Amino acid sequence: MTSIAVKPPFRADHVGSLLRPERIHQARNECKEGAITAAQLHEIETQEIKRIVDKQIEIGLELVTDGEFRRRFWHTDFLEHLNGVEGYVPDVGYIFQGNEETERYNVRNVGKISFNHDHPHVKDFIKFNEIVGGRAVAKQTIPSPNQLFNIGIRDETIYPDIEEYAKDIIQAYRDAVNAFYEAGCRYLQFDDVYIAGLSSPDIPFNDGAYSREYLIDLALRVVNGVLEEKPDDLVVTTHLCRGNYRSNWAFEGSYALIAPTLFAKEKVNGFFLEYDDDRSGDFKPLEHIPNGGARVILGLLTSKNGELEDKESIIARIKEATQYVPLEQLCLSPQCGFASTHHGNLLTEEQQWAKLKYIVDIAKEVWG
Repeated sequence: MTSIAVKPPFRADHVGSLLRPERIHQARNECKEGAITAAQLHEIETQEIKRIVDKQIEIGLELVTDGEFRRRFWHTDFLEHLNGVEGYVPDVGYIFQGNEETERYNVRNVGKISFNHDHPHVKDFIKFNEIVGGRAVAKQTIPSPNQLFNIGIRDETIYPDIEEYAKDIIQAYRDAVNAFYEAGCRYLQFDDVYIAGLSSPDIPFNDGAYSREYLIDLALRVVNGVLEEKPDDLVVTTHLCRGNYRSNWAFEGSYALIAPTLFAKEKVNGFFLEYDDDRSGDFKPLEHIPNGGARVILGLLTSKNGELEDKESIIARIKEATQYVPLEQLCLSPQCGFASTHHGNLLTEEQQWAKLKYIVDIAKEVWG
């Protein structure tokens, strides 16, 4: 167990992923070509995780992540190891701003969904937590259960009823949460592009079989269903993202459409929210966050480039957010991770560390 007494999310926090070092890229290629074994690749990843754990602690963060160094993608690596889900190469990747197509890889439903109790990410967390050794809080990130509701994943011959699909996903994630807890995890984050998409007017959910309002309600019921039996000392947060691929984004839209339901009623301990540019709208949707409820981690600094934002402007925006959420309920972070996929965003590792250290320094100035 951690020796850190303060409960997350922290005043200075971060979403999770970190730029993969060239050593890992090279080892992955060598493993793919058969020049090294999977065990050798795993050891190189472990060595690099040890290095970044030390670095996160050195710059003053009270939490650390493994940078998602053992993953190719932030979501598919976890989801494809659930029973009833498989990874595959589709004909087209996701289309981002400027018509940029992502690397082609996705998941699909191939059977009844349940948690795989031999899931490699649980084993990876145990090793990661040993590396941390109580020097900070070891944070685990996994894709939200709602990611499985993206168009094209559910097989309607297996699950003709979306509510039955939701029921199995809830149970699978309850088992996943319990497995991470038993492995020693006390800070777990659900990464959720799907929920952010429900708040984007550009995505035509009403053209499908279900209304946007129904899907927003379903998304709330799924997360709350997963957390119904959550241990009191397990902190769970939701990170809402509008796409993060090689410093590009997928869609825009404020949180207004989802705030009255999800901000008001989702039973998480914190919301990591993108607020690094105009795509996210203003702070008004934060009025739906219950006073004394979930913390709001303002993603005011971008992970998409290495330029440091103006400190006074960041502090002014934090103050602006206090019109809707008390200062003691606010925290600060980048708007997203630095490498949601193995490609990484377009900045250097040195710039990444400088940005995270900057967040630590600003948080000390604001909250003491």
